[in-house]
Amino acid sequence: MTNRIIKRLPLSALILAVFSSGSVLAGNHWDSVEVQTVPVRDGLYMLMGEGGNIGVSVGEDGTFIIDDQYAEMTDKISSALGAVSGSTPRFLVNTHWHGDHAGGNENFGKKGSIIVAHENVREALKVEKSIPAFNMVKPPSPKEALPLITYQREMSLHLNGDDLRLYHVANAHTDGDSIVHFSKANVLHTGDVFFNGFYPFIDTASGGSIAGMIAASKKLLDLADENTRIMPGHGPLASKAELQAYHDMLVTAEANIAALKKAGKSVEDVVAAKPTAGLDGEWGDGFLQPDVWVSIVYAGMKD
Repeated sequence: MTNRIIKRLPLSALILAVFSSGSVLAGNHWDSVEVQTVPVRDGLYMLMGEGGNIGVSVGEDGTFIIDDQYAEMTDKISSALGAVSGSTPRFLVNTHWHGDHAGGNENFGKKGSIIVAHENVREALKVEKSIPAFNMVKPPSPKEALPLITYQREMSLHLNGDDLRLYHVANAHTDGDSIVHFSKANVLHTGDVFFNGFYPFIDTASGGSIAGMIAASKKLLDLADENTRIMPGHGPLASKAELQAYHDMLVTAEANIAALKKAGKSVEDVVAAKPTAGLDGEWGDGFLQPDVWVSIVYAGMKD
């Protein structure tokens, strides 16, 4: 989703967008969606359209992308790649399995792209997945949409003059999240462990937790310096300072909510206590209202 759209969607619409084919979003709006190409570094770009931000590397070894948004976006994404001298992606990394990041897998897989992801992503795509609380269901994906290469903890790709490192960050946004580090270019793609400027969705039904989000953002901070350019899963291109502010927000929110849960408060009591009141002015204007976000965080916390 574009930044403007994602900040206006209620949770129900977000879940529909994440777990369904993109066609459940408004009628025939796909024709009006524009893909914005944001230069990051030489040969590196971020595409912003309808779904998670796409990382792009173009060079002598071909085109490499991170995430692919919805199936309905494939033609526009391909056009945007062509505009920066890119071609059909040789490799495609899924940062996780949600439909706004991996919905184009089948289309690109049929074109010959080799899909790479954490092993849990392949397993999630192979089967029916749901968020029970919202009665949302994703059917099993076809063979062409499945990652051909999977990893457990870390792996490397050496493409277009750079050494890329993929790291699994456990139980963060989901149980299969990857972050990608372009080590020479000093660029990070975070997937949905980083929403720049607003409260992040945490898929607790798929193993996500605020503790994992904090650990993932700390890992990103350890990889970054003041010159690092950071492509978030959603939101504008970011700096380390913006990532630090996000990390600090998560730490504060976790502490406030955990203290109430440890005291035996129910989710209704915790929501009523407004534990994020001091954060809502800066972070609460996204697609998740603060009360909803607090209830999601609570649900993902261990007793």
